[in-house]
Amino acid sequence: MKILVDADSCPRPARELVLKTATRREIRAIFAANRKIPGIGSGLAEMLVCPTSEGAADNRIVELAEPGDLALTRDIPLAARLVEARIRVLDDRGRVYSLENIRERLSLRNFMVDLAESGLGMERSALYGRNELRNFANALDREITRLLR
Repeated sequence: MKILVDADSCPRPARELVLKTATRREIRAIFAANRKIPGIGSGLAEMLVCPTSEGAADNRIVELAEPGDLALTRDIPLAARLVEARIRVLDDRGRVYSLENIRERLSLRNFMVDLAESGLGMERSALYGRNELRNFANALDREITRLLR
């Protein structure tokens, strides 16, 4: 098992939690992004710097993912690709993406993108606090435990 992280948009507290969890549980963690993210690249953690072309990091994550792995991303289209490949996916707020919910989430995301492109988009809260991190920590632990059974 390995943890694959879409590191471009992953908040620092969530990245740090993944690093600690991977070390504690002795699980390989691979962080993919279009730029080097400080603090990643020792022990079981690996930083993959991908080309800056559109979707390069996402494509690399999909290439590396195997059944039994856990992926972390906010990117709904990437989550959909991973779920279709039977990879367990969660976001940095603890939401689990599955075959049962990914189509609805993708549809909602596409609707919101269409609204934003029409100038009608809603402002999003960038808040990532203790509650979000706690929800993520609980989901991360639960999903790792489930996958290691």
